Amino acid sequence: MEKEQEIMTISQVAEYLQISEVTTYKLVQEGRIPGFKIGRHWRVRKEDLQEHIKKLQHGEHL
Repeated sequence: MEKEQEIMTISQVAEYLQISEVTTYKLVQEGRIPGFKIGRHWRVRKEDLQEHIKKLQHGEHL
């Protein structure tokens, strides 16, 4: 079985969350989705995103 991709682009995060790329970019830029920049490009670790989703599901406001 192939290991899941660990680092995601904005478009991959948008597809994963089923929201627009523009919204995803804004959320990452505002720090509401955990991400980091490599040069001019934002990236999100899938593990961080999944942990973030778990916290949201438990009612935490981030």
